[in-house]
Parts: sequence; C-alpha cells; structure tokens
Amino acid sequence: MGDGDTTIYERIGGDGTLRGTVDAFYGSVLHDPVLQPLFGAGAAHHVDHLTAFLAEVFGGPARYTDELGGFDTLLTAHRGLAITDEQRARFIELFDRAVTEHGPADDELRASLHEYIVFGTEVAQVNSHAKGDDDLHPCQEVPHWP
Repeated sequence: MGDGDTTIYERIGGDGTLRGTVDAFYGSVLHDPVLQPLFGAGAAHHVDHLTAFLAEVFGGPARYTDELGGFDTLLTAHRGLAITDEQRARFIELFDRAVTEHGPADDELRASLHEYIVFGTEVAQVNSHAKGDDDLHPCQEVPHWP
C-alpha cells in the first residue's frame, strides 16, 4: 500500500482532510434517526476528538493519547451504550459517505479508511455491551492502522 515511509495520515492530507470528513460525518449523525439516540444533541468536542483519534490511528500525531485522555476515555464513552448491529452498520454507511464526499479521492486510501471504520466500530460495539473488563474487545489501545 503506497510508500512504506508515508503514513495514511500524510497520504490523505492530514488533519484538514480528516476534520472535513469527520465534520460532515458528525453533522449527518446528529440528524440520523438510527444514530442520533447514541449521540444525543451532540458534544462540542466530538469532531475534534474523533479527528485527533483517527489522526493517531493513521500515523499522525498522538494528540488523542497525549492530550485528550487516550483509549480509556474512548472506552468510558462507549461503555453501556449497547450499540446495535443496525447502529454499527449505519455508522459505517454514513462514515463511508462522508469519506466519498469529503475525503481523499484515492480509492486505496478510501478502502483503508473503510477497513478501519469496520474494525473500530466492532471494538466500540463489543465494548458498549461489556458488563466487566473480561467482556471487553481485545484491542484496548489506540490501534495503528497500516
């Protein structure tokens, strides 16, 4: 996949592209009848935090871990949400749409973003149903996507 020394973060255009994609995605979530119950009225920090998280996942700065609480914050946010299969599928669908409309034009990069969102939503869904630490998804740190 591309140049081995260049991260996905760099290849997609860094924070600018990620923030535009996340902003478009988040706006669609707040108006979606399937996902809005998970997000409520929204939170002012959501776009910034998801952008920072994805930047770190794709090889950018570790601001999510270093400044925004890291994986434990994400875990706390998802615990008890009981994310359904329908909600997970809708999240993926809306994120893919935002990537198509606001993300990189490169099909390989879009595929990488999609593959991560499929994985990330699996982690979130499993953790959202966990009754205790033994029920958590094995991924318990910010992943680094190839």
